[in-house]
Amino acid sequence: MSSQTVNDILGHVSTVAFTVLGLISLRFWLQRRDRPSLWAALCFGTLTAVVLVGVVIPEDPQTDLEQVEQRLLVVVLLLFPYLLFRFAAAFEPASRRVEWMIGLSIVALSIWTFALPDFPQEGEPRSTGFDLYLGALVLYWGSLSLFVAAKLWQAGHGQPNVPRRRMRLLGIAATLLTVAILLAVANPENTAGPALVTALLAIASAVAFGLGLSPPALLRLQWRRPEMEKTRQATGGLIAATTPEQVTSEVLPAMADLVGAQAVFLLDADDAVLASHGAAPEAVSSLNEDDPGVVKLATPSGSLVVWAGPYSPFFGTEELDLLRSLGALTSLALDRSNLFVREREARLALERADELKTNFIALAAHELRTPVTSVHGVVNTLDRLGDRLSDGDRVELREALRSQSERLRRLVDQLLDLSRLDADSVPIHPVSIAVRDEVEELVAASAGERSQEVEIEIPAELTARIDQTVFERVVSNLLTNALRHGDSPVRVTAARQDRHFRIAVEDCGSGVPAEFVEDLFERFTRSDEARARGLGSGLGLSIARSYARAHGGDLVYHDAPPRGSRFELVVPQTGTSAADD
Repeated sequence: MSSQTVNDILGHVSTVAFTVLGLISLRFWLQRRDRPSLWAALCFGTLTAVVLVGVVIPEDPQTDLEQVEQRLLVVVLLLFPYLLFRFAAAFEPASRRVEWMIGLSIVALSIWTFALPDFPQEGEPRSTGFDLYLGALVLYWGSLSLFVAAKLWQAGHGQPNVPRRRMRLLGIAATLLTVAILLAVANPENTAGPALVTALLAIASAVAFGLGLSPPALLRLQWRRPEMEKTRQATGGLIAATTPEQVTSEVLPAMADLVGAQAVFLLDADDAVLASHGAAPEAVSSLNEDDPGVVKLATPSGSLVVWAGPYSPFFGTEELDLLRSLGALTSLALDRSNLFVREREARLALERADELKTNFIALAAHELRTPVTSVHGVVNTLDRLGDRLSDGDRVELREALRSQSERLRRLVDQLLDLSRLDADSVPIHPVSIAVRDEVEELVAASAGERSQEVEIEIPAELTARIDQTVFERVVSNLLTNALRHGDSPVRVTAARQDRHFRIAVEDCGSGVPAEFVEDLFERFTRSDEARARGLGSGLGLSIARSYARAHGGDLVYHDAPPRGSRFELVVPQTGTSAADD
């Protein structure tokens, strides 16, 4: 078989290859209908048109019309690298300066094409002007095509396998076609060897363009295997995960790798960020949903926001579909893990409640036993030995009976308070009170003869909206504790600020030991000194804090510099005006 026959066969193969490429690009645009696919269809459709029309136009045009057709074909061919550039610029726009330079180059070359006196035919000598024209054409074609090829190759870095290989195949195809053009220009005599290489390069570029634009499903599946393995491992991790943190730590990195995303955000139904990978959760608010590189995928219980860059939505469509499925599985796994966490927390809460109940019963029985035993002993003594006791002994026993019965009554009242507070059955009815007047009454009732040891530093005009019972129970408890466990003077201060009412009781004692602060408000908690002196039941502060929290506020402890303790009741002042503050 002669070399001419081989070249003819390759010419027909090349025509078929570029025709198929044009059909592929047209079908691709009909399926997607977006800007990049439109530029791809125009780009490869133009190349196909040049190849097909080139078969019809005679190689040696004789008439003026044929010569015009030949030059129009060259001008259309000049559009290919420009359209390829526009395809790449659809993902990352180029500067206006670059676009102007390319546009002016096309216009100049087009004018030059029609201004040439003639196009030398095969075997004819070339003029200097025609050589300059060919040099400018090759420079334009080569620089623009290689620029796009390098851009696509570089952009493929960090992308998943399928998008990366598709982008780099397009870059390779552009390079091969450029080399083919260079060889054709360098072979004016159409020598068999270089012509054969040129035809093979043209066919290879058409095949590479087609595979980059629309690779077969089996090839995509083969390319995708590494990502599929990561997805399989992530899915397996979802099954084993028992907490939301484990779910997101297993799957979000795999999601990002699947589409080469810079960041992935998992949102709930209210668009609150549940978890993120690759960026801080607050970064999602700065993303522009109109950006083609930002993809928001719906999931059963929220959405998945993927910051994938400009190329992934075009070259990784199937990866995004797979990501959508993985997002749905992640939502289900999150729901399951949340249920598991809530069930575990409920179980722990029940166990804790059972433990507290057991301890409470034991401690309550222990605290009740002392006054009950004392009362029982006094009653037995009076019953058996009453006639033989002196008047002084009987008075002492009656005083002990009164003291222990009062202690017993107070302890039972406290236990009833705790029971009501635990059952959330304490009614809260805020009323406006004159704070200083109320505190003066409480000081007189709680301090008695030690009232002079209490300093009240509260403005006479200060008022607050607070439940009367809460105010009395908490403040009286704090006053009693300050006088019992601290040193005088005891200072009482109050103010309203930041829509809260605050009243503090501060003593000048030794303060609360650091190791005891953590358990200060626990039930039946007393310091070693208070326990040794038999002071209190260890319920007062627990009840006081429970009352404060039932009111929507809190009771907090601070050290009082330079020494002493400071307890502060904080209650919100809802429904009050800013002027009141």
